[in-house]
Amino acid sequence: GKHRIVIPCLGPFKEEYEKVSKLYMNNKIRTTRYTLLSFLPRNLFEQFHRVANLYFLFLVVLNWVPLVEAFQKEITMLPLIGVLTIIAVKDGLEDYSRYKMDKQINNLVTKVYSR
Repeated sequence: GKHRIVIPCLGPFKEEYEKVSKLYMNNKIRTTRYTLLSFLPRNLFEQFHRVANLYFLFLVVLNWVPLVEAFQKEITMLPLIGVLTIIAVKDGLEDYSRYKMDKQINNLVTKVYSR
C-alpha cells in the first residue's frame, strides 16, 4: 500500500518539510466565490443569467436605436445600473463575510493525535 510521510515543521526538519510540502495540496477551507480580480466580471456574468436583467439590458440597447427611442438614453439605464449595483454590493458583502469565516476556521488551533 501507499504510505504517507509526515514531517514536522520544526527546526532541524524545516528544509525537508519545505521540500515535501510542495508536493501536497494544503487543507485550507475556501468557500468564497470571488477574488479581487474576478469579482466584477464574474458577478456581471452571474447577474446577466437572470431573465429580468437581460430584459432591462434589452430595453437599454433598444433605446439606443434612434428609430425606437422612447426616453432619454440615460434614463433607461438607471434601473439596470441601480439593480446591478445593489446586487453586486450584496454579493460582495456576503463573499467578504465568507472570507472572514474561512480565515477564522483556517486559523483555529488544532490537536494532532500522536502515539
